Amino acid sequence: MTEPGPIPPPIPWPTDPIRTERLVLREAGAGDRERFVELFASPEVGVYVGGTRPRDELERAMPAVPGRRPGLFVVDRDGAMIGMVTLDRRDAEGPGGGKAELGYLFLPEAWGYGYAAEACAAALGWFAGVLPDEPVVLSTRTANERALRLAAKLGFTEVERFEAYGAEQWSGVWSPVTASG
Repeated sequence: MTEPGPIPPPIPWPTDPIRTERLVLREAGAGDRERFVELFASPEVGVYVGGTRPRDELERAMPAVPGRRPGLFVVDRDGAMIGMVTLDRRDAEGPGGGKAELGYLFLPEAWGYGYAAEACAAALGWFAGVLPDEPVVLSTRTANERALRLAAKLGFTEVERFEAYGAEQWSGVWSPVTASG
């Protein structure tokens, strides 16, 4: 049996929202609850993330302030939630062993405007400022062509392809060192 490696440090969290030209990445609030329900109930969003949950089930189960935790940014455009970006530690025992992982989901009405690229780039820029030597991983289904294009645009490079959840998956890595030149 091998000894586990060192436990990576927790990801510190910003005290202030992150602002871009068009967006604010901020902590979740009670006013975001309905938009979280819409996001997780959306059939378009659910296509590549394992499906959707029924709206009535989400309404019953969703806390008054969903998503309020370190690692989750609400993406806000003009005062309304349009999506979310996450930076979480992967399970130390699983693939990517303890690395930070970027994730994101956006409401369909926000697709096609570059908001995901803008928000993810801002989150990665913030991350590189607080943990400058740490890489970030991202995984998506290979069938999700938009996600693969975004991964390339953000500077992720392919590490492997594997089968999971009944479909081929793509895994990539982003490094603040290579992203900055």
